Amino acid sequence: MAITERFASHLQKCWPLYLMVLPGLAFFIIFRYIPIGGSVIAFQDYSVFKGIADSPWVGFKHFELLFDSPGFYRIFMNTLILGLLKCVLMFPVPIILALMINEVRVALLKKGIQTALYIPHFLSWVIIAGITFDIFSMNGIFNIVRGWFGMDANLIMQQEQYFRWVYIFTGIWRDAGWGTIIYLAAISSIDPQIYESAIVDGASRFKQMMRITLPLLLPTATILFLLDLGNFMELGFDHVYNLLTPMTYSVGDIIDTYVYRTGIQEARYSFATAVGLFQAVIGFTLVLIFNKFSKKVSDGGLW
Repeated sequence: MAITERFASHLQKCWPLYLMVLPGLAFFIIFRYIPIGGSVIAFQDYSVFKGIADSPWVGFKHFELLFDSPGFYRIFMNTLILGLLKCVLMFPVPIILALMINEVRVALLKKGIQTALYIPHFLSWVIIAGITFDIFSMNGIFNIVRGWFGMDANLIMQQEQYFRWVYIFTGIWRDAGWGTIIYLAAISSIDPQIYESAIVDGASRFKQMMRITLPLLLPTATILFLLDLGNFMELGFDHVYNLLTPMTYSVGDIIDTYVYRTGIQEARYSFATAVGLFQAVIGFTLVLIFNKFSKKVSDGGLW
């Protein structure tokens, strides 16, 4: 009874905070937890006319079909490679940008840089892909500059060896600036007295950044990295699909685009759900492994 009374008293004092949490909580319940129930169709021959209740159960049939598919291992490797490049090359960029922005002391210039970096995030991948295709087109700025130096035109977007680098470049261009928000917030929470002590000891701005700001930023970076690992296999359907061309399918066809073709275009809902469930299991496994590793190395993790 005492616990109930304490909670009621706490709720009465902090009700505005709980009210602010409700929209986010409702979003996750409606769009994240309730759809989990639909995962059962991965073990059924699902029919939209029979529904989940009356569709026959087939066990792991669709998972066996997935692993026996002739193009699955190519698609799986494409997904792994892009996911690895995303973690290694894209994840550190917001941290570096946040450290650099934090060192800008002119307030107006700092706000201008932040705004310029944030703007691409509000553009859809259709627009980003359209701009990218224009830049690397035959008459785009890329080939115009090449022409100034006497080089032949090079259609980057039509060549498979460049697709992954274009994916990384566009991902950084669109989302790196937006990703700095959390890191800048974490930097702003660092006690100024720590910097004052470092200045008294004669530490330069660079040493303050490397010895104070970066180490105190690492716990936040670790949490965000672990959260990103949960989406390791989800590279963004819109991002990849809008950059694909028939000539780059061999390196750009990933699990997300595979699910689109089988689930939407071919209406194989059970098979597409099995593929999605396979993605989720891999992401969950990676989070478990790296969370345990993080706790051993830095005494910090998601739980």
